[in-house]
Amino acid sequence: MTRQLIHTLVNEASATFRPSGRFAYHYARGKLGYDTIFHEVLRRGLLPEGGRYLDLGCGQGSLFAWLLAARRLHEQGHWPAGWAAPPLPRELRGVELMHKDVERAARAFGPQHPVVRVEQGDMNTVNFGRPDAILILDALHYFSHEQQRDVLARIREALPPGGVFLTRIGDAGAGLRYRICNGVDRLVTYTRGHRLPRLYCRTLADWVAELQRLGFVVESEPMSGHKPFANVMLVCRVPH
Repeated sequence: MTRQLIHTLVNEASATFRPSGRFAYHYARGKLGYDTIFHEVLRRGLLPEGGRYLDLGCGQGSLFAWLLAARRLHEQGHWPAGWAAPPLPRELRGVELMHKDVERAARAFGPQHPVVRVEQGDMNTVNFGRPDAILILDALHYFSHEQQRDVLARIREALPPGGVFLTRIGDAGAGLRYRICNGVDRLVTYTRGHRLPRLYCRTLADWVAELQRLGFVVESEPMSGHKPFANVMLVCRVPH
């Protein structure tokens, strides 16, 4: 049932991007089908029900299509026992630096979507507002350590009690697995039409210490699936 559900979810969510062209459609299929963090967000119910979510570095908005497809399937009665009910978000706001990705999102969701809004901007300067959950998946390492500290502090300030910050980082202390992870990251960045960036890496212990210093309660979990990577999901909660 779970494998069948994921297959159906991938079909439903990636179809959102057919108006955006072949690249956007197949990128969504690959990302949503094989990246386990999307599956875990749903299975464990990591996002608050009925909330406002802010995805920083959202790309073309694949996460939003995934969450909306999950909700539709759940309402149709197609959902596995043991999985949390997918949330019904009030607002899905994405901020993305790359103009091409913003254009793909605009064609996918359209200008009048009731909950999705993807805007071009830089997470280092954009106003976060007051969301209930903030996500940064595989993007923090593109910014200097000083910028990372500033963004994390602003995230903590923006989130209310009970709010959630969900991120995935590469553990720079993981040796060969981390070097493989970095190589794949650079390749994906290049194939999406972006220049190869300088990466600012930290160990898992350093990331956790920084987040705890800001007042988050942090839970870490390996998040590479069956791939030989050093990816770790960090679920960071603001105490009530």
